Amino acid sequence: MTQRTVIENAAIATVDAHDTEHASGHVVLADDRIESIGPGRAPEGLENVVRCVDATGHLVTPGLVNTHHHFYQWITRGLATDHNLFDWLVALYPTWARIDEPMVRAAAQGSLAMMARGGVTTAMDHHYVFPRGCGDLAGTIIGVARDMGVRFTLARGSMDRGEKDGGLPPDFAVESLEDALAATEKTVRRHHDSSFGAMTQVAVAPCSPFSVSTELMRQGAELARRLGVRLHTHGSETVEEEKFCHELFGMGPTDYFESTGWLGEDVWMAHCVHMNDSDIEAFARTRTGVAHCPSSNARLAAGIARVPDLLAAGVPVGLGVDGTASNESGELHTELRNALLVNRLGPHREAALNARQALRLGTYGGARVLGREREIGSLEPGKLADLVLWRMDTLAHASIADPVTALVFGAAAPVTASFVNGRQIVENGRLLTADEDAIARSTREEARRLARIAAGS
Repeated sequence: MTQRTVIENAAIATVDAHDTEHASGHVVLADDRIESIGPGRAPEGLENVVRCVDATGHLVTPGLVNTHHHFYQWITRGLATDHNLFDWLVALYPTWARIDEPMVRAAAQGSLAMMARGGVTTAMDHHYVFPRGCGDLAGTIIGVARDMGVRFTLARGSMDRGEKDGGLPPDFAVESLEDALAATEKTVRRHHDSSFGAMTQVAVAPCSPFSVSTELMRQGAELARRLGVRLHTHGSETVEEEKFCHELFGMGPTDYFESTGWLGEDVWMAHCVHMNDSDIEAFARTRTGVAHCPSSNARLAAGIARVPDLLAAGVPVGLGVDGTASNESGELHTELRNALLVNRLGPHREAALNARQALRLGTYGGARVLGREREIGSLEPGKLADLVLWRMDTLAHASIADPVTALVFGAAAPVTASFVNGRQIVENGRLLTADEDAIARSTREEARRLARIAAGS
């Protein structure tokens, strides 16, 4: 029997193709789908209404979609705070190479909890550190996401270029080519769900050009396409990476990616900060997606991505938190504001992004990057019931007339309710599916344990 939740009296930003908004409207959820949405009160005579929500003073938006993250870094926050990317990686790789299953479980809980309580309904994790004997890290991360009730993509990463081969990771932290491919295929076959409304999907995700062999890039792309899953990696993040690619491969990152099969509508790249016009044209031509991570890019002094130019060219762009060792807040809703402000420091200045474009990056843009725009990212009948009620009538926002402007330009808005598949997972800023205080304790304990192990190595 269909069960309905009725939300009324809310400002609504649908983020549909027409940017339809309602100053005071309704949303009706029927089980895991959006049944209807529109101005005014909900239709009369609805059957099996199990809950009515008076959302006066709230803005309803699609749930936020995070397109790039590294959960394990939750337990190494606050380290190497004055480093560029390459120096930061060299400083932290030896510590990361000591992670184990309990550490990764706690870090995944911390990362997901922080995002979910801040309006994220679809998350992803790019996990690429698999020390020998560390346990089932991929299964552990997926289990945490399942228990928390968040829609999830695991980007099963890998590294096979250690220090002896000219890479940055220590040799004991990388896998062999054969082991990486086999473990990735096993993870896809065991966990990936390709059905509409899937809660768990898996992508093939070698880490980056400077930690992965060309053969792993090529065979990884072939594996992903044979299995019918998406591809993810880091790309064009820093000037040092550009120099590395030219020295090692005789070409820039975008040309290298194309030569290895890593451009296409089933691919998305993290960062993409240092791109020239021909790079952007290649991404647009192939419909390759971008995960824009403004806070991490600033934290590591990587630069300002050309987001307005990417959007103008038709490149799919979403937002990413990135790892919490380079974005200690671990929240995506703050990236709406940061994306807008950082891009206004670039050549487009005040015309770079507006509030509604920023909201689209964090919702529909992210859904498109993950290949799930038919299911999530906008509020439309038939789509999955993933949505957030932001409280906009408190001191922080009440004097801003436009609620979308208030959400993006203002302070971080409280989340009164967050729904995934029509199931509420957050109420009044607190998780309903996990014990936040217990997670805080376990992450502190595991961070201290990792620090002790790393110090003694």
